[in-house]
Amino acid sequence: MTAGEKHIMLVAGETSGDALGAGLMDALVAQSAAPLRFSGVGGPEMERRGLSSIFPMSDIAVMGPREIIPRLPLIFRRIWQTVRHAVESKPDLVVVIDSPEFTHMVAKRIARKAPGLPIVDYVLPSVWAWRQGRARAMKNYIRRVLALLPFERQFLKTVGVDCVYVGHPAIERLPEAGSGARFRERHGIGPDAPLLLVLPGSRLNEVKHLVRIFGGVVGKLAKETPELRVVIPAVPHVRPLIEREVESWDAPVEIVSGEEEKKGAFDAATAALAASGTVSLELALARVPMVIAYRAEAVVGWFALSVLKIPSVVLVNLILDRPSVREYLQSRCTPDELLEGLRPLMSDTAERRRAIADLDEVRARMGVDGESPNNRAARAVLELL
Repeated sequence: MTAGEKHIMLVAGETSGDALGAGLMDALVAQSAAPLRFSGVGGPEMERRGLSSIFPMSDIAVMGPREIIPRLPLIFRRIWQTVRHAVESKPDLVVVIDSPEFTHMVAKRIARKAPGLPIVDYVLPSVWAWRQGRARAMKNYIRRVLALLPFERQFLKTVGVDCVYVGHPAIERLPEAGSGARFRERHGIGPDAPLLLVLPGSRLNEVKHLVRIFGGVVGKLAKETPELRVVIPAVPHVRPLIEREVESWDAPVEIVSGEEEKKGAFDAATAALAASGTVSLELALARVPMVIAYRAEAVVGWFALSVLKIPSVVLVNLILDRPSVREYLQSRCTPDELLEGLRPLMSDTAERRRAIADLDEVRARMGVDGESPNNRAARAVLELL
């Protein structure tokens, strides 16, 4: 061990956490006055930056009951292996990153075995949406939370948990200036043509429930706006389903893939029709006025909405603490209702101008033009060292 070296243990459980951890490691090395050593659990991005992973992250990167249940014995072995590593290697600090089903089980056990070891949680679970009692319980094992959303700091303050707002990684994935104009030119879309971004989701079940409803909206809007162009950024595993569905749509549809094409489409869009989720935040940061929809099977949808402890499912509305983006959930998620919300956003109306002003406020609250989330997160971690 190098003289004065600090040992930081990081635990990530999936690809998104690996990316967050890698960015954090870069910023920690850049800011730390002392040499740093990293160990714990991570993927290829964290390993490339010097993390010695005690087992392959793929062992725990599973989702949904069908994947999790058969692997429970292995997952529990990996939990205790991670806890043993923390106790035996005696790091100066532990950072658990997202994947709360795994990382918080690890954190609780580390706190019991090594009560003096500070544990930082990077990415707060959505305890503000449901299971708010879980936030109070975090006081027993989490020293500090690094929050991605500005309202999370105030929420955790009410339950006595230390929290530093660092910002969302989407801030660092904003479209470049001029990428929208290049996208339109590349796809033969005129500079003044109304361009609707359609985002029916990234999960198959989500897309199945929404894509035909969205097609109905597009058909109605195309009759009112003959020059309408439609773009759908699609991830590979849902693209075949979308391709089959859009064959019957009554408007020209361009399906694009890849991060650069997606950024260009966001910068080029007039407005967006999107499934509920993190994409609403990405649209907001790209200044795209939007309408948000959610439709699931009746029982699932009823249960999800009944347990929510928040007034909106749209992150933009929660950040602003007021209804700005229109949301159409379950029975209200119909082509006619969605069209009503979308129509005024497709041209230069007072409603569209208000929507863009609200999105500019979101960008300001999230610190878009300020310090990067990685640098803020690293400083909050180093403060505890």
